[in-house]
Parts: sequence; structure tokens; C-alpha cells
Amino acid sequence: MTGREFFTARTVAEALAGFRPAHRTSAADVPLSAALHRVPAGAVPAPAALPGFVRSTVDGFAVRAADTYGASDGLPSYLDLLGAVRMGAAPAVAVRPGGCVAMPTGGVLPDGADAVVMVEYTAETMPGTIEVTRPVAPGGGVVRADEDVAAGAELVPGGRPLRAPDLGLLAAAGVTTVSVHARPRVAIISTGDEVVPPDTASLAPGQVRDATASALAGLVADAGGEPVVAGIVDDEPGALKNRLAEVLPSADLVVVSAGSSVGARDETAGAVAAVGDIWCHGLAIKPGKPTLLADCGGTPLIGLPGNPLSALVVFGQVGVPLVWRLAGCDSPPPSPGVRARLSRDLASAAGRLDVVQVRVRDGVAEPLFGPSALLSVLTRADGYLVVPEPATGLDAGSDVEVVLYP
Repeated sequence: MTGREFFTARTVAEALAGFRPAHRTSAADVPLSAALHRVPAGAVPAPAALPGFVRSTVDGFAVRAADTYGASDGLPSYLDLLGAVRMGAAPAVAVRPGGCVAMPTGGVLPDGADAVVMVEYTAETMPGTIEVTRPVAPGGGVVRADEDVAAGAELVPGGRPLRAPDLGLLAAAGVTTVSVHARPRVAIISTGDEVVPPDTASLAPGQVRDATASALAGLVADAGGEPVVAGIVDDEPGALKNRLAEVLPSADLVVVSAGSSVGARDETAGAVAAVGDIWCHGLAIKPGKPTLLADCGGTPLIGLPGNPLSALVVFGQVGVPLVWRLAGCDSPPPSPGVRARLSRDLASAAGRLDVVQVRVRDGVAEPLFGPSALLSVLTRADGYLVVPEPATGLDAGSDVEVVLYP
């Protein structure tokens, strides 16, 4: 590093594509009750076919489809009622030509039947005789034994966070534990002589409570990580280097809040260079240009700007995908979004990604502005929009995609 200038500045797209540490957290078996949003270490195969038997999808009557061909209101088919299937039990009766068996939804299809006609298209005209007024094709009203999942097929993929339906499918297959990646441990270090703990009752002139660490911990938890708040480091030379040496051995990711800009008191770049390799110092993003990315012996490190809004915006764009990647998920789950109409012109600079906080009302996205030191801009926002790097701005009335906050 020469002087106090930013170096190896990159675009956000370059950072997402190029800063991809190989480290992944270890895997361990967890019960389904603890597996929601965890990332499987590999695909989970089905031990047997699902549902495992041919079953009815409707209440009605199991039939031979050929016995219903041509049936109508004016010319119904008449079938002999041979019995009924009980839920949770194998059929005690088979279907013969000209006959039918009463079926509940989910019941096992009896031998001889190849379809189930819905009860709405039937009537019992006399005891033991069923009138059918609609034809049914072979396979109608039933699911095959392997229609949900074939034996040995993939129940859930590896590398994608487990969702509630995934847990249901695993349970249906009798899989009660799954091997998942451990939650990445993310050490969060705050820096600066002016920064004091949040529980400081009375502030001296120039002091600020550490708001960023708590907000970062929330973002880490939302991304499936385990935040570890590693305290506040003052601006004493060597202090940050020593703290990094303490936290790096047990962390999957280290985040340093503040100290990454070019001011005379900013120590992050020097401390990081002493323990690792700096991949870039400076991102083409607003807010958040003074961002540092480094590899410290296989453990990634992010040095964030000191202003809270800038720090949280950058961590959302770069840090959150990195947390997911460390947990074995190369394609982080998409955030919910909504289309809206921009309420006013937005200026931007070509080659820079602008992240603009917005409030959405009645389909209109209203940009929210304020100094990057103000967290209230984020708390008032419903989400954000991105002005892409090639653009020089967006016109009022433009149709924009707003990424919504949870």
C-alpha cells in the first residue's frame, strides 16, 4: 500500500464473483426440528418410493376406467358396490368388471381398479348399485406409488437452505436427521476511541454507542450465521492486529466495523495486511466505498466503513452472500421483491452501484435520503432499489424492482 489511497478497487459484481474463499463450515447431523434454513452438506436420497402405494386423491369409487366410458347424465353407467376401503389399511376387496369400491381420499387403490371416479359424479340409486355420470380415464383420481419421489431419487438438494416443505418431504420418507453445514461463526469487531458499549448510560462529548455491531449481528443471524460480538478495539497502534490474532482461529468470517477508510487514524488496512492478504480496498458502491476484503489464512475478512448506514448496506450486498457461501450455499436464497413506480428522478454515476433506500406506498417507491451516519434512514425504509453500475440514473416514473426487508 502506498500513501493513503484506495487500491485494487472493484465493482460489487467483481467482488461477488471473485472474492470466493474456498472455506466451508463442517457438517454434522441434526434432527429435522433443528434443520429449518440449514444447508444440507449433500443431496438426500429417498430410501423408498413415495407415497409407496397407489392411492386415491379424491373421495369416490375405485373402478375399471373402461366401465365408465360413455357415461353421462342421460346415460349413466351402473356398477355393483363391492365394498369399501378403510384408511390406513390394505383393501380387503378387489374390483372386478362391472363393480366398484368406495374410496376415501388417500386410501390404497384395490387390485383390479385403475382409476377413481369422484363422488360428485355418482349416486347410489338403490342399495348396492352406484350410478356413474362422468367417465374417468385410466390413472384419473390416483397417484402412482412413485409419483411423488422414486426410490433413490433426490429428496432435497445439497447446497440449498431447507424450507418447511423440505422438512415435510423428509419426514414423509422417514428421514429424521440430516447432515447440514454448521452455522458460520462471524466475529464482529468494532473499532474507534469514540465507540462505547450500547449500555453506556451517559455519553461524554464525542462518544457514540456501538449501534453497528448489534445491527450486523442481526444480519448475520438472518443469513443463518452465528454472530460473535468480539468487542470494541481502540485506535492504539497494534491493538487491532492483536484482536485479529485472537479471533481468527475460531471464526469462519471476521467483520471489522470502521477503520477501513483513508483517514490518518484508520488502522484496519495495516492490521489486516499483517495477518493476511488484502483482495481489494475500495468498492464501487454508494454508500460504502471504503470497504476492504481480505483472506486471512483461509478465513475471509470484511472491513466496513464507520458510518452505520454504509456498513449495513455493504454487508447486505457482500457480507450476507458470503455468510451463505461459507455455510455451503453458493446461491443465496433470493429476497422478496415488489415492482413499483419511482416517485422522482435519481442521479447516479456510471461505474458505481447505488443502493437507495425507499418507502413503498400504493405501488410508488419514494427514495429516502440522509447522511450515512443516520440509521433512521434504514429503519424508515421498506426496502431498497439498486441503480446498476452502467446507469447514470433513473427517471421519475420508471418501473423499478424494490428488494423488501423481512
